[in-house]
Amino acid sequence: MPSKNISAEQQRLNANALKEVPLEKWGPYLSERQWGTVREDYSAAGDAWNYFTHDQSRSRVYRWGEDGIAGICDMHQNLCFSIALWNGKDAILKERLFGLTNTEGNHGEDVKELYYYLDNTPTHSYMKYLYKYPQAAFPYKQLVDINGSLPKTATEFELLDTGIFNENNYFDVRVKYAKYAEEDICIEIKITNRGNEEAPVAVLPTLWFRNRWLFGNTLQKPLLEKQPSLTNAGIVKATHERLGSYYFYHQATDETLMTENETNTERVFGYANESVFVKDAFHDAVVHHQPGLQQQLQNKSSGTKFSPVYRLSIAAKQSQKIFLRLSKDELQQPFNETFNTVFTDRKKEADEFYKNLLPQNISADNANIQRQAFAGLLWSKQFYQFDIERWLEGDTHNIHPPEERKQGRNAGWEHLKIADVLSMPDKWEYPWFAAWDLCFHCIPMAMVDPAFAKNQLILLCREWYMSPAAQIPAYEWNFSDVNPPIQAWAALQVYRIEKEIHGTSDISFLKRIFQKLMLNFTWWANREDANENGIFTGGFLGLDNIGVIDRNRLPAGTFLEQVDATSWMGMYAMNMMEIALEIAQTDNTYEDVVTKFYEHFVLIASSLNEALWDAEDNFFYDSLHTSGEGNIALKVRSLVGLSVLFGAGIISNDALKKLPDFEKRMNYIKDYRAQNNKFLPCEQVSEKGDILISLIHKERLIQLLEVMLDEDEFLSPGGIRALSKFHRQHPFHLQFDHTDFSIGYVSGESDNSMFGGNSNWRGPVWMPLNFLIIQTLRQRHYFYGDSIQLAFPAGSSNLQTLQQIADHLSAKIVSIFQQDNNGVRPVHGRDNWFYQQPENKDLVLFYEYYHGDTARGLGASHQSGWSSLVAALIQSYEVV
Repeated sequence: MPSKNISAEQQRLNANALKEVPLEKWGPYLSERQWGTVREDYSAAGDAWNYFTHDQSRSRVYRWGEDGIAGICDMHQNLCFSIALWNGKDAILKERLFGLTNTEGNHGEDVKELYYYLDNTPTHSYMKYLYKYPQAAFPYKQLVDINGSLPKTATEFELLDTGIFNENNYFDVRVKYAKYAEEDICIEIKITNRGNEEAPVAVLPTLWFRNRWLFGNTLQKPLLEKQPSLTNAGIVKATHERLGSYYFYHQATDETLMTENETNTERVFGYANESVFVKDAFHDAVVHHQPGLQQQLQNKSSGTKFSPVYRLSIAAKQSQKIFLRLSKDELQQPFNETFNTVFTDRKKEADEFYKNLLPQNISADNANIQRQAFAGLLWSKQFYQFDIERWLEGDTHNIHPPEERKQGRNAGWEHLKIADVLSMPDKWEYPWFAAWDLCFHCIPMAMVDPAFAKNQLILLCREWYMSPAAQIPAYEWNFSDVNPPIQAWAALQVYRIEKEIHGTSDISFLKRIFQKLMLNFTWWANREDANENGIFTGGFLGLDNIGVIDRNRLPAGTFLEQVDATSWMGMYAMNMMEIALEIAQTDNTYEDVVTKFYEHFVLIASSLNEALWDAEDNFFYDSLHTSGEGNIALKVRSLVGLSVLFGAGIISNDALKKLPDFEKRMNYIKDYRAQNNKFLPCEQVSEKGDILISLIHKERLIQLLEVMLDEDEFLSPGGIRALSKFHRQHPFHLQFDHTDFSIGYVSGESDNSMFGGNSNWRGPVWMPLNFLIIQTLRQRHYFYGDSIQLAFPAGSSNLQTLQQIADHLSAKIVSIFQQDNNGVRPVHGRDNWFYQQPENKDLVLFYEYYHGDTARGLGASHQSGWSSLVAALIQSYEVV
């Protein structure tokens, strides 16, 4: 139920919900990596990582966005702010986060920095970010060289492994933002010397305009102009034809630098610059001690990139602060008492907002974990611009892509023209939207900001995203790839969360997204059910290395009937039926489509159970159809086979009474299939008369769960593994097409480059599907009650109901992040020595996936998109 006390933050959210786009004008919308992305790649071969490198990023202008550390920008990314640092030893300023490309490490595409999202509110009225900066030279080369020399079977070599933090010789750089008003942002940078000796550091808070003039996107070049200083503050006026004027106030300092956000063509391309005022000029002035250049930058009164420079010497264990302010208003005293109190006020409001959300009696540690999970989710909003047509054609008098591009990656998506703020999986490793990732993001997002969650789901179905054929774009590397179609499920979850927590039933939202998903469902049915038998293909489907073969690149003359594709489509049909059922309670014109999707579900369930169930193994397997060797069951025990659990829905007795035509059709289908000995999906009736409709019957549900709950199969300390541990001793081999394909259980980092980078679902725990499993168990318990009791774990004498098992699995997931009695969090693995120090004990990271035997974090270390689902699990886990 909604809280009786409406917090100040909730009032701001309520105002935002009335906007056409429910979004604050200013927020953490700046990416953490723009280099190495597909949209910045204009090469012939599509080698994004090597076309625009980290080394070039400080010198070369981006085409489609900007990046920075702890940064903010306006919702259209015209004006940006972030921090830059120099410890007196690095060869470059620390302007952006460093990491390995896909080919530089044994598990590439990996950020090699220590940074943490500490706090954030949905309107970004209060935000806090922590970056840990070494006092010794940053080990760029060491990280590249050692990771490049390691085999695939080795663990990644991380920043903490270099020893650079062993003696605590580093700075904690804590950046806080507090909005005095929507367009008046107070900024505090606090630098703490964690070492035992005094140490120098230069801090360059940087304000700049994204370069849009180079590509013909502005009529007038924007301008930063130094203004007459106040007693204790310098002022820069920022003027932009679309944004208007802002004033940037900074504490007085003798050194201020101004340049242009223009490419250093001499360094990048080998031809002379038009002037010294280029993007990387601050590097040469500060790091390379070029006094002449420094003076030129100091004397320049206007430009498009500006930094005051604070050269600090901080005593051991001591801190210093820097104050800044970005405001629409001309202020005579920008750092007055109001400035000091706004941080306290907004922090108090943030605490009140989250307190209203939290369950009663939540532990301090769980509250901290949940708060940081929400913080990471909210910090991971990012402005994302990509116009495929312009990207393919190039820009007049500027970038001219080779002709190969027009037949290459994403060439068929010319309609896609995006310039929106989106919820990203991770702003460094995945600084681009992913369709099914975003669906999972929307679950915790709906807990704090349902209007934005609904906006995100609708957005991906809009005309400038969805293809003319009604395909939803997958992700930047290949918009034509196929992600699991869970948009209808996500829409239902968001609707129900808003109804439960905030007391609002938004039927208009359901109607709006239902119309678009009807088109998408038809695209799936027409494209991915090639044999029109209710068994679906789909290929990749987000599961990376979980299969024995690359499901996107099958041998010639074969096709694959997939358990997961079929299950996802069964789930899709059921969720669409549930949405139509909800709408039909107030609009009976939707009754027919309730029936339509029920019949789809029946046909899919029938085909799945008849074609892909293995009665000998009591498991579902994919089937490879060949022209010469018949059908081959790919007996891989993985989450693919467990995905059938998710295809279930509920028809309430009250809802059914309002739909007589649908009830009549249901009964007809039930009788017909019974008389003709045809499979009928499970129908379980509760004491209230509610009906559970499921892809699988009770007997098969129990058989699957007995395998899933076996510690020698799927059950791990941190949840349900992606691949059964059975395959450690019994790898699956397939001899086909003159090739030996095989798959074995790998608990940690990938031993395979099928998809490059960190892709690995061959054993680790994967948060999204664990969330779905837990939700499924709770749903089933409502109907089966105590009639199903299973050993937990399998083989033990500890019988548990499905509700109790769901609680145990939730506890396992949450325990990944919790401190034990020794202050150890499993997520930190071998790095717990660092996180047991007093200043670090409350820091939590949210990874892409988790080790199948130890639960330590793996892959992307800031995957606060779907791993923020732990916030929702804490909510249900604590209430139980």
